[in-house]
Amino acid sequence: MKNKRLAILLSLLLVFTTIFTLPISKEPAYAEGEQLYVNAEILYLREGPGLSYPIIETLKDGTAVTSLEKEGDWHKVRVGNKEGYVASWLVKSAANNSAATSKKTVVAQVNSLNLRAEPSLSAAVLAKISSGTESTFIQQQGEWIQIQFDGMTGWVFDDYVTVKEATVLQESKTDTNHANESKGTQSVENDPNTFTINVNAVNIRKKPDLTAKKLKTAKKDQQFAVISRDHNWVQIEYEKGKKGWIYSFYGTFTEQRTKEKQKETKNSESVTIIYNGTNLREEPSTASQVVARVDAGTTYKIIESEGEWYKIALNDENTAYVANWVVTNNQETDKVKTANKAKRKKGTLNGLTIVVDAGHGGNDRGTTGARNTDEKDITILTAELLRSKLQAAGANVLMTRESDVYIDLRKRVAISHQSNADAFISIHYDALEDSSVHGFTTYYTNSYQQELAESIHAGIAEKVSLKDRGARYGDYLVLRENRQPSVLLELGYLSNPTEERAITTDYFREQATLGIYQGLLDYFDDQIEK
Repeated sequence: MKNKRLAILLSLLLVFTTIFTLPISKEPAYAEGEQLYVNAEILYLREGPGLSYPIIETLKDGTAVTSLEKEGDWHKVRVGNKEGYVASWLVKSAANNSAATSKKTVVAQVNSLNLRAEPSLSAAVLAKISSGTESTFIQQQGEWIQIQFDGMTGWVFDDYVTVKEATVLQESKTDTNHANESKGTQSVENDPNTFTINVNAVNIRKKPDLTAKKLKTAKKDQQFAVISRDHNWVQIEYEKGKKGWIYSFYGTFTEQRTKEKQKETKNSESVTIIYNGTNLREEPSTASQVVARVDAGTTYKIIESEGEWYKIALNDENTAYVANWVVTNNQETDKVKTANKAKRKKGTLNGLTIVVDAGHGGNDRGTTGARNTDEKDITILTAELLRSKLQAAGANVLMTRESDVYIDLRKRVAISHQSNADAFISIHYDALEDSSVHGFTTYYTNSYQQELAESIHAGIAEKVSLKDRGARYGDYLVLRENRQPSVLLELGYLSNPTEERAITTDYFREQATLGIYQGLLDYFDDQIEK
């Protein structure tokens, strides 16, 4: 009897323990072990659940990660053999990654609808959206809706938009049999440009993903009609009725104008040469025969414009061509200077034009590091990261190059002049025969550039742990010939093996661009007070 009572007691204890040790069921946003996908141009895998934690790796748009658990607004995930944390608002589930289930679009009800960097009325304005424009719905937080618009992700106030079920996007061409291929991209926009391949060979893929099926190989100098853009990918028509995707780093966009537009009369306009020894040529090409060499200050009447060249009248009978990067068009400059700047508050870059110059490119590799890093490859990565930060703060950002191409130094300066840039930032990495030299340096040439150089240098010094070599004078063409506030940054020495290892990481680029960004904010905030 005693044994029977003991058995009953043990059974009751087992049942009681089982009941109270069962896990409390919560409905997670994503199930443990579920596959998620990066839903941003870049996403940082961090060591902990917060923006202050160090970066482990940079993930690209569409990268698959495995959810392990959720902590507040952060997911702990596994990517390959690495584990870390990602922001939950920048990933989506496999279901949401499918074009078939992504059905919501957002339609602007008002003109000049503000697209903001954060869900707040005080956040920086990224763009203005016209009434009737459709964008891709991402998520809603209270009265704010996050959307994808023109390659940018931002927030709009829900009182000024309509959320509706998406319809199949039609291609700009009459052949609609392939219209469904445009579904599922985050930003589908007709683009009148042509994409030209700048590398020896590049894969055309079925989807905007480096792991997608290869359809064909494109060769150098081939040109394709642009159908749409998706972050750093461009959709092209590579054969009649056949579409595919190319990573935009491997080419450039060139506007294809009609002959009528190419030969638009410019009789009322003129150009003034800005460099001594400027070549005037027979045809609009740097390979063409030189007709004459002229000095700065000479003015010519414009007959027509052809791409990056002006056809000018030498006299009543003879004509020649001059590149637009060695001249100033007085009428266009006046228009830029008289344009109204957007009202700007402290802590934003609204209304400012900033030129970001990724040093070297194409056959100009720049310096090569002790561990075989080519300078041109990391200047473009740094420039792209800086651009995203400046745009998020409201700046109009112009890149002197967006791919691996050679750009003449004077053309880089011309971009600064023609845009009447508020700042010109040239990004480089240094090298010397003495491999023990290390640190970062900021250069200026003209006195009106010194204040900008010192402000940006101080910003970088706050963010990176390299030796501070100071802001100092340097005789560089992109500074010497530049009439705008300009700096040239040398962000460490590739010739120093230890420093090369540090400055080629995603973490360093993140910190360095944060420093540049903060230095620019401080500089322009000071201008408000003056």
